[in-house]
Amino acid sequence: MRRYSADRIRTVAVIGHGGTGKTTLVEAMLYQARAIDRMGRVDDGTTTTDFDPEEIRRKHTIFAAIAPLEWAESKLNLLDAPGYPDFMGEVVGVLRVADAALVVVDASAGVQVQTEVGWALAERRGLPRLVVVNRLDRENASFERTLEGLRARFGPRIVPVQLPVGAEAALRGVVDLVTMKAHMVADGQEQVDEVPAELREAAAGARETLIEAAAESEDALVERYLEAGTLTDEELARGLLAGVKAGRIVPVLAASGARRLGVAQLLSAMVRLLPAAAEARVSGQHPRSGDEVVLKADEQAPLAALVFKTMADPYVGRLSYFRVYSGVLASDSQVLNATRDKVERVGQLYVLRGKHQEATPQVPAGDIGAVAKLAETMTGDTLCARDHPVRLAPIDFPPPAISMAIEPKSKADEDKMGAALHRLAEEDPTFHVRRDAELKQTVVSGMGESHLEIMAERLRRKFGVDVLLRLPRVPYRETIRGKAQAQGRYVKQTGGRGQYGVCFVEIEPLPRGAGFEFVDKIFGGAIPNQFIPSVEKGVRKALDEGILAGYPVVDVRVTLFDGKYHDVDSSDIAFQLAGALAVKEAATQAGLILLEPILDLAVRVPEDLMGEVIGDLNAKRARILGMEPQGDGTTIVKAQVPQAEVLRYASDLRSITGGRGAFTATFSHYEPVPAHIAERVAADARRQKEEAESHRA
Repeated sequence: MRRYSADRIRTVAVIGHGGTGKTTLVEAMLYQARAIDRMGRVDDGTTTTDFDPEEIRRKHTIFAAIAPLEWAESKLNLLDAPGYPDFMGEVVGVLRVADAALVVVDASAGVQVQTEVGWALAERRGLPRLVVVNRLDRENASFERTLEGLRARFGPRIVPVQLPVGAEAALRGVVDLVTMKAHMVADGQEQVDEVPAELREAAAGARETLIEAAAESEDALVERYLEAGTLTDEELARGLLAGVKAGRIVPVLAASGARRLGVAQLLSAMVRLLPAAAEARVSGQHPRSGDEVVLKADEQAPLAALVFKTMADPYVGRLSYFRVYSGVLASDSQVLNATRDKVERVGQLYVLRGKHQEATPQVPAGDIGAVAKLAETMTGDTLCARDHPVRLAPIDFPPPAISMAIEPKSKADEDKMGAALHRLAEEDPTFHVRRDAELKQTVVSGMGESHLEIMAERLRRKFGVDVLLRLPRVPYRETIRGKAQAQGRYVKQTGGRGQYGVCFVEIEPLPRGAGFEFVDKIFGGAIPNQFIPSVEKGVRKALDEGILAGYPVVDVRVTLFDGKYHDVDSSDIAFQLAGALAVKEAATQAGLILLEPILDLAVRVPEDLMGEVIGDLNAKRARILGMEPQGDGTTIVKAQVPQAEVLRYASDLRSITGGRGAFTATFSHYEPVPAHIAERVAADARRQKEEAESHRA
């Protein structure tokens, strides 16, 4: 592929709901532009951008992929993004470096949940958009119905620039409302004809709407329209371009990717209507002074590039995808990672098309490339010239929505699991790994259950690590209801020096959240001073290990008020064990209860689904605290709910709302567990302890 200047490069994120034919449409565009010599199929696992084995097996996009092509003396960098909510991190990454978005909508299903989510993300970035109504050859496909749905959801800036000729199986072409010509396809060959008679009236009306929208984009065009009552084709094209770039017009096109119908016109529309990389105005900060640095897509300017995606490979290492905003990134050079203040050595650069890599000596301003084996660089980092440091804003990835405990299947897997998880976390910023020392579990967090299942499969396939995913343990706590006293006695005489330690303790509850307090009230030397810390150590250990169900005992005061010792046989360990025995007996007499963590939950839901969401929360033992209408058709429901009830809430909410709901959860406090549930939790804890002991034996 030849080198293009920034004014001839378009970088377009292809987004939309899962199953709308995005990957097939990208494949059709690659084939139409002769970037590939044969058109692959998703069902066969032969498409350019769905090349990962897991994508081939599941038959949908999981990882964003780059698909560059050449059309009309320009280069189009298409970024094929997933359409399922579990992989929204990939969408966020590509939208961060795209100059525009192509929103793909299914002609049968219309506007769907991820259509709205992708639209909102593009809106937040201020990206110009085109909408393509795809799969018009399918049964029940309707361009008119889909157009009405788009207008109802996104307003009057939705304006068709094409109309389909025919429908469903009879689809045979599209009418261009700017030129008023029909582009018909028969036997794989395209020809340009006059608008069919049955569409002339509809096309004339749609063109008039298009002219009105285009005229409003410039004052001069408004005057021209008022004087002449219409616009020329050139004026219409000019007004349309200005309106799209300003975000006042979102053109709607018609296509069938599988039949390559309307694909050539779609490519031409992207070149004609979407902004070039040269028009991007990006600013960063000087990493030391904090001063703003404005970047231009100029090859003569100092280098500034953003890494927007990382792929982990056990053999090649990290493969970093980047977009160059200014200057030129050259192979075999040294650059500054301004995010981490580290110098990186850049090896061979590549231009990617799916999994295919083409070596290139340079990647100029405005273009996208990849490089392997950067030592320090992660997703969101800025690479720049060492003598002109600049740091671009990092990518704002969404927080994880669900957590699972991950366990190795064997000792060999355990030895490799930590490093492999670290590699996957480097690759995917929405995949988090942490070690819960209290629960003795490795916990992984992601955007959904499918996300975590795929990560587990990637551990097996890429790193040879077999793992199990389980619901994480809930960090229950134990405490006491009342006050009690008990003796702890550890006395052993087996010949020779024995063990002797006796102590008396009192235990009493403290306010919730107060923690643990140890009080020394020994007087008269009943226990020598050197053994009092031993008693405290034994008490703390017993409380940390739990008494009722193996969870830490909290919010108690333990007072050591008496004891006995032996001049010869008393020892540190004897008083540790005596302290543990005393506090266990005292806590049991005081009445042990189980506490559970309570979360503050804020659930954003469409108003028409509020009843279902509140009913589900009530079934989860939640306390509804209030509802806050947002003025956009959604309401935030605030509640407090036990953590144990919402371990799978991301999946539950998605099921109830069809993916239209979202939530945040933060820890609030601990509360007593209802008695019938506490019995079950304690029984489960005892069973797990017995299984662990038998396994060790």
